[in-house]
Amino acid sequence: MRVLLINGSPHEKGCTYTILKEVAGTLENEGIETEIFHISAGPILGCCGCPQCQGSINGRCAFDDGGVNIAREKAEKADAFVFGSPVHFAGVTGFMKSFLDRFFETGNEFGKQYAFKPVTAVVCCRRAGATTTFDQLNKYFVYSGMMVVPSQYWNMVHGTSPEEIVQDLEGMQTMRTLGRNMAWMLRLIEAGRKSGLPLPQNEEEVTTNFIR
Repeated sequence: MRVLLINGSPHEKGCTYTILKEVAGTLENEGIETEIFHISAGPILGCCGCPQCQGSINGRCAFDDGGVNIAREKAEKADAFVFGSPVHFAGVTGFMKSFLDRFFETGNEFGKQYAFKPVTAVVCCRRAGATTTFDQLNKYFVYSGMMVVPSQYWNMVHGTSPEEIVQDLEGMQTMRTLGRNMAWMLRLIEAGRKSGLPLPQNEEEVTTNFIR
């Protein structure tokens, strides 16, 4: 089993990396393979709704920046995901917002290719805005039909540097609990698969516009 952890911070080895590493370390102790993928700290274009990716055979985004296409290739081999971001103005970073819009939009199923895969979000901040950022990230997961993994508290850690982050003992414990819960859910899914338990069969999707 393999978990892909996405670092949405402009700093490759900063606070967000520190909490992702705590989750990854716990997963590895549980026998789960992990990879932390840092999105580009350079400019990342937002989704322009072209929609070239919808007609593309391989579902590739028209823009080849920010590691979106690379991350989607890695996602095909991942059994679960962790998305991390620091707080910028009570929300995810601009880099992360553009990345997520294209990561979940790209493909013929508008993110539904990730349905039923375990996923969770982790955030870090100096003082405030963590809950709104956490909520923003979860919107992508629920829309995509993913299985959101909980912890013992909201998945947030406070600090302005990696050295301060590790001093938030409750926050770091929350990250470790999250890793163990994700490993447990992955084993449940694997056990269900081996026993022949089928995935839920959804109805054909209905879309309703409010303006007739």
